[in-house]
Amino acid sequence: MVRGVLTRAFRHPEDTFAFRNETLWSYSRDPVTGKQRHEKRSPPPEYHLRCFVMARSAKQFFAHARFQPEGDRVESAVYAGRIEEVVGRSPRSTSRESDRVLFPGYASLREFSRDHEDLCKARLGAAWQSYMQRGHWRMVMPYTRRGQLREAQRLLESVRAQRASVVHVFTFPALTLNHAILAFETTETPEGIRFLTYDPNSPDTVLELDFLSRERRFRMPATEYFLGGDVDAYEVYCGPFL
Repeated sequence: MVRGVLTRAFRHPEDTFAFRNETLWSYSRDPVTGKQRHEKRSPPPEYHLRCFVMARSAKQFFAHARFQPEGDRVESAVYAGRIEEVVGRSPRSTSRESDRVLFPGYASLREFSRDHEDLCKARLGAAWQSYMQRGHWRMVMPYTRRGQLREAQRLLESVRAQRASVVHVFTFPALTLNHAILAFETTETPEGIRFLTYDPNSPDTVLELDFLSRERRFRMPATEYFLGGDVDAYEVYCGPFL
């Protein structure tokens, strides 16, 4: 596929899905130790373990789809085929405007996925794809503070280039966090760099991922699934081995 040129930045919430990735576990803080504890939800949520699927798909829609609000809406079966075409294209490339998959009758992915939630959930990808993302090998390798500085610099360049950068954030080997978010904007802080991200687990809010320059490490705030604190991070869907 010929690489197109991205002419705008990723927008939140317009370029995100209207539904969320549910967590399979419910999380809480142990009042004695302060550590994170969890238990399986019963009954289990219907749509879960798809944070990588949703972050990757948001990137693919940004790179390969075109929404046409003035167009006439079509049948669900047609939209279904077009969703499959979008997620069948590489998240590591960008379509030219003339080659993008057309979604008439809608102004944005957020609007489209609000009306066609079930259609999207059925066709974006299965939960196993979150586990089989080919960049996962990098998670088990040693992470140094110098290495995380390089990762932060690469991520900064990627976001500034408007690539809709999918970021794997995790704690290893504890794995109290193993998650995918999409960084779309950066800003400087007194401590370093703040990345504004789309979190598939919480699509209506912007999640802040900070890189602390002096400590050379990433930090995430507390969420409903993470107590907050230091994490390791690297970009995925960005190269032959990631």
